[in-house]
Amino acid sequence: MDLGISGKNAIVCASSRGLGRGCAMALAEAGCNVVVNGRSAESVKRTADEIRDNFSVEVTEVIGDVSEFEVQKALLAACPAPDILVNNNGGPPRRDFRELSREAILDGVTQNMVVPLELIQAVVDGMAERRFGRIVNITSLSVYMPIEGLDLSSGARAGLTAFLAGVSRTVASSNVTINNILPGKMDTERLQSGIRRGAETQGMSVEEQAELQMEAIPAKRFGTAEEFGKACAFLCSSHAGYITGHNFILDGGLYTSAF
Repeated sequence: MDLGISGKNAIVCASSRGLGRGCAMALAEAGCNVVVNGRSAESVKRTADEIRDNFSVEVTEVIGDVSEFEVQKALLAACPAPDILVNNNGGPPRRDFRELSREAILDGVTQNMVVPLELIQAVVDGMAERRFGRIVNITSLSVYMPIEGLDLSSGARAGLTAFLAGVSRTVASSNVTINNILPGKMDTERLQSGIRRGAETQGMSVEEQAELQMEAIPAKRFGTAEEFGKACAFLCSSHAGYITGHNFILDGGLYTSAF
């Protein structure tokens, strides 16, 4: 399918690896010029070079933590009139809520709620004026389904979801959409780290722990960054202009609900 966004300009936060990388690759495949971002210069360059080698699009590298004001400014300087914004950032580490200090709580809310809102504030009016804008926020299945130890991440991302539910309706008439993708168990470095931790805690091999977790998923496998990126690219497409203010769950059926 031609997504109708060839030549559009996209900022993809935290896109040097994992799900963000999957989104950057899929948007580049659709013909978008992309700004690739990450904390590691090596990872950013590797992803940017792969995009350049495979797709005839412009790629700009912005190194740094998107939570920092200077990095946000660099992203917007690299792409001052984005058509597409994909908000993504690492979540706080798994931790019992009793161990969270005030500073840790504020940092978590900043990373997973405040930063996406700041970037949306910076780009949404320009999108509305140009009468095209696609904003996708990568959140988590934990917004719907509590995950032990990820309470801070869940709370911050749920706050972002609720905040934008109303905002998305105010710009829909300008062909600007705001949606969220909620990943379940995706085959990323973060998931693999959790598998290793679970294996150690339960006294089993990493392979056994991975099989145990996959068995709980109706699809009987983990999701991939590639298929996640394709879903994101569709929400950013010209065909998705009538979809806004929604949460899209990509979890292989793990979250059980009839509605």
